[in-house]
Amino acid sequence: MSETDPKSVQELTSVVQTLLQQMQDKFQTMSDQIIGKNILFSRVDDLERNIGDLMTQAGVEEGDGENKIKDGQES
Repeated sequence: MSETDPKSVQELTSVVQTLLQQMQDKFQTMSDQIIGKNILFSRVDDLERNIGDLMTQAGVEEGDGENKIKDGQES
């Protein structure tokens, strides 16, 4: 087959299109995963902030893995 043979050009075109589609699919999958992780991290940050707010409202302080009442009483 010569390089200008229509069949070899068509085969090459098909292979390139297949590879490009596979790359696009992988890129889309990775993008979706990154977006999903960003949403998850954002939700975790919101949850941590809300827990901190609730602890402040309840008069509880964080300290060395133990929760302490602000008056010095340990729970």
